Amino acid sequence: MRIARSCNGEIINADPQQFNRGMDIGTAKPSRDERALVQHHLLDIADPHERIGLALFQRRALRALEETWDRGKLPILVGGSGQYVWGLLEGWTVPEVPPDLDLRAGLEARAAAEGTAAIHAELVDVDPEAAARIHVNDLRRIVRALEVFKRTGRPISSCQLRKPLDADVLVIGVDVALAELDSRISMRTDLMLRSGLIQETLRLLDAGYTRDLPALRAIGYREAAAFVEGELTLTEAQSLIERETRRLARRQKAWFKPADPRVNWLTPDAHDEAVSLVVGRLGIRLPV
Repeated sequence: MRIARSCNGEIINADPQQFNRGMDIGTAKPSRDERALVQHHLLDIADPHERIGLALFQRRALRALEETWDRGKLPILVGGSGQYVWGLLEGWTVPEVPPDLDLRAGLEARAAAEGTAAIHAELVDVDPEAAARIHVNDLRRIVRALEVFKRTGRPISSCQLRKPLDADVLVIGVDVALAELDSRISMRTDLMLRSGLIQETLRLLDAGYTRDLPALRAIGYREAAAFVEGELTLTEAQSLIERETRRLARRQKAWFKPADPRVNWLTPDAHDEAVSLVVGRLGIRLPV
């Protein structure tokens, strides 16, 4: 927000959870006041049962980039999902293989019975390059990679050609000490619950969305749904949300590595330094 307001920018969302309508509190979606201050793109573009995959995101994000440039504004990609961020910046070519729901269900059932590591080991055998990039606990991406191999006979890594985005790109990462990060996660979880996460989840369930939807299996919503169904106490749900969010935050380092020379790491309060970096590297003229 500080960069956008200082540098005449607009924000393009790269967090798949924030694509979903009616899922605001559990995704920490920007508020109406924030959206009134800065133009945001790719928020509320799908219903919870609709999935915006990487290929569709790339098309929508590229359109948003072009529209932002046409207005003479600075596009700021914010996320979120490392797969979606790097997929756009590096121009990954996504294999056009339709979902095979029966195959996915079988692999997910095996993972539940044998453990995700066993499914990952199968991927190592058929596509070691993809397996090296995919975390052993990232079941969704493991299943997708195996699905592509089983449907096409080709490893997904051989289908993922890359054509980097034709633009000057500056990547800024927020470097937070683990103790502070864990504290922030606890405060955020408490705030979400006090702001109505349970009620938001109940509205989604009452609207007919089921707990097995990927959107409602996201951290926060699955625990809130378990509380609504009487499977967890509120204290247990809050504890699980905090634990799973901490795990997710640590897994993000696989996408945004501290030693990655492409990422300029700044502390959370380095607002002026971030603006100066954008101005200096991208040649932005600050408004008078």
